[in-house]
Amino acid sequence: MKSMDHADNDFTPVVNRAAIQSLLDTLTQPGGASLLPEQADSRLLPVVVVEQQPGQPLLLDISAIRELAFELIKGLPFRLLGHNQDGILRTLPMTLRDCREVEGRLQGYCDYPAELELMQRRSSFRARLRIGMAVGVSLRPAGDEPALQGDLKDLSLAGCRVEFSLVAGMADMLGDGPLSLELCFPGGQHFAIEGEIRHRQADNDRQVITVGFEFTPGTPERERRLWFLVREIEREAARNAVDDQGSLLPSTLFQADEAALAAVERRHTRDYATPMARRLARLAAYLDLLQLELRQDGRIDSRQLSRHADLLLSLLDEDREALLFATVCLDHEPPLVRHCLSVAVRLVDLVGVRKIPGELRKALAASALVHDLGKALLPAELLGAASLADDQYQQLKAHVTLLQERLSACQWLAPAVLSAVVGGANERLDGSGYPRGMAGDMLHELSRLMAVVDTTDAMSRPRPDRSAYSIHVIYRYLLSQPQQYDERWVKRYMRHFGRWPIGALVRYGGGELAWVQRLDADKQPSQVQLTSEPVPPGPALGQVLRKRELAMLGPIKEIVVPAIVVPAKVG
Repeated sequence: MKSMDHADNDFTPVVNRAAIQSLLDTLTQPGGASLLPEQADSRLLPVVVVEQQPGQPLLLDISAIRELAFELIKGLPFRLLGHNQDGILRTLPMTLRDCREVEGRLQGYCDYPAELELMQRRSSFRARLRIGMAVGVSLRPAGDEPALQGDLKDLSLAGCRVEFSLVAGMADMLGDGPLSLELCFPGGQHFAIEGEIRHRQADNDRQVITVGFEFTPGTPERERRLWFLVREIEREAARNAVDDQGSLLPSTLFQADEAALAAVERRHTRDYATPMARRLARLAAYLDLLQLELRQDGRIDSRQLSRHADLLLSLLDEDREALLFATVCLDHEPPLVRHCLSVAVRLVDLVGVRKIPGELRKALAASALVHDLGKALLPAELLGAASLADDQYQQLKAHVTLLQERLSACQWLAPAVLSAVVGGANERLDGSGYPRGMAGDMLHELSRLMAVVDTTDAMSRPRPDRSAYSIHVIYRYLLSQPQQYDERWVKRYMRHFGRWPIGALVRYGGGELAWVQRLDADKQPSQVQLTSEPVPPGPALGQVLRKRELAMLGPIKEIVVPAIVVPAKVG
């Protein structure tokens, strides 16, 4: 065996006690340790680390190198060396304190090391950030979409892991193909690099997703810069692990002023018009992530769907009017997600008037939340088409079956409810719907209701082939189609949500624009919030007016359809 000749600056000190104990465990494995005398032309020699306990001397078996025992006993310094998955580790120079023969084995003792040194394998070493080390990552997708902000978890020459909060549009942004990443260090340094996604792991409990990126090949200069960042992260992590941080100089990468730290804290915040909208955004993030999992041929997790159905019901019970208004405040979320949320809220709110059992109510909420997510499995060009040929329309119909197949694990969902809500949303009384073309008495009562709620919301949203319709136009259309939509449910819907439903943008006689937020017992607006522009409600809404204050505005003149960017086809 040849000696291991490495420059001292290739090694990084390890002073954390737990880390030292973990590394020394490597040396106790069979063949895990070697002894290197501190003298010229030394070679690696076999040794066994018999036992290591923090605070106790290391017990070594040096029976295989008896010829060197005399020199070691006389004080010849040596190092212990070994390998682990991160690289080569070694002790500082040490000496034997004692040596004795025990049952035919020659054993020696030396002091437990207070420090180790580790030389990382450049190709595989991954520097992990400790708590308190904040490195932001901006993921910039193709197109004009805003960057997705995350936190760096670890970094290597080959790639990195980034943790993102679940936010709107994530499913589309975490797609296939190269993505641009920018690492933003607290000290103000930035590093841009391209990478492709290799794995994703969602944590719905914490509302985050961890994404692993593999970097695209780069220049030697980029590799040198990347290695510098890796080493600096590791050095800062080692400094944070030391009880007395003054023993190691801080990395300039992590020397931030208060403004920079405040910017880090703001990375994951997104402003919403109301507190309820911010809470509803958690549900939107779940559905958006679910789209991504479905595209990866995943199944819908029964426990997570149950949990988020409970969340929807709790928000509805807490303040139904605030929740109804929140559904129009999520303009950043993907249109398919907004549609599913809005349909679920309105379906359960309408049915809830009849005091149905809690299990049925929850099954309705869960089924409606995911009812249209099968469209996430269809080609993007199909959903974005302004018109569909016959074969494309047949392909579109498959979204119902595709979703039902992925709901197989949700056995707590009542099959009749699931079939009626997911399978019946697109059926029509005259048999012109899909996927089964059921008609008349074949249609479940929930399917008749679902068709009204689903169509109303779909018509209120723009598509590539048309603009959004106002609620009055939608009401007139549904009433004019008794052969397709159950007139009883159309009228119940109109009575329940009213002529000026919560979430409608209205214009008063004096020209004032306002969002309807609450209704009185006669279904007349009792609370509105003024706005200066006919756009979806955001954090810059104006004054809130209630009851008598509304009289100053005069009568409502019309409902205004807010200006929204035309999304892919929904409904």
